[in-house]
Order: sequence, then C-alpha cells, then structure tokens
Amino acid sequence: MVILELESQNVESVIREVVRFLKKKDKITKEKELFEKLIQREKLGSTAIGEGVAIPHCKIKGVKNPIVMLAISKKSVDFRSLDGKPSHVFFLVVSSPDNPSVNLQILAAIAHLVRKSKSLVKKILKAKNIGAVLDVIREEEEKLNG
Repeated sequence: MVILELESQNVESVIREVVRFLKKKDKITKEKELFEKLIQREKLGSTAIGEGVAIPHCKIKGVKNPIVMLAISKKSVDFRSLDGKPSHVFFLVVSSPDNPSVNLQILAAIAHLVRKSKSLVKKILKAKNIGAVLDVIREEEEKLNG
C-alpha cells in the first residue's frame, strides 16, 4: 500500500490522510481511534528518524496482521525530525498490542534499511509509480542482505 504523493503538509494532516487511505482500502475499522493513537504517539516524541524518513506507528486492538504502508511527499513535511530536516518518506506501522515483538521487528527493519541505504529516499522520490517504489525498496533490502 503506497500513497505516491501526499497532499498534506503538517504532522496531523499527514496522519489523517494515511488513516483515511487505510479506511478506504478496508484495512482498518476504527479510523478515529487509530488517528488519535498515532497523534498521541507523535506527542510523546517525533517518529521522524532523520534522513528524510518518519515512521509513525502505534498498536491498536483488533489488528490481526500488522499493517505497513508507505506514503511519499515530494514537497516534504516538517515532522519535527531530530536532525531538523523535513520528511519525505513515511512508513506507517500499525500492529496488535497482543504481539509487541512483531511491532519492534518491523520498526527495527525499517530503521536499519533507512540508516544503511543512504540513497533510499532519493530513489523513492524519483520513482514514477508504485511498482518502481517497491522495486527500490526491494533492491535496497537485497543490497543489505546480500
């Protein structure tokens, strides 16, 4: 699941846009609860990890399988990143509170990919369609995993 061009330009509207996308795709039922949980998580501290990437995430009851999606902003969004740079790529992760280790594994894998692949964001921003975005991620993962 990929949003190729976010319309939103601030933290709250990005989260609202990705939650609506998930609702439209029938991936979630509790739209308001998910939005509120993601906003609460951002208030604890920004999920922007630097290098132009943010990983908004939370746990919510009723999610059977973890939800991972990607949203892209060519314009960029100030997601209050620790490095002070705007975010362009958003990996949203939603999982069940019943299996916290899965959530941590997904977050760690994304963070590892972002830190090790210095060209990931540039390549994602150049991708012209969803297939190309997924190819970029696959190629960068293969480089890391040999």
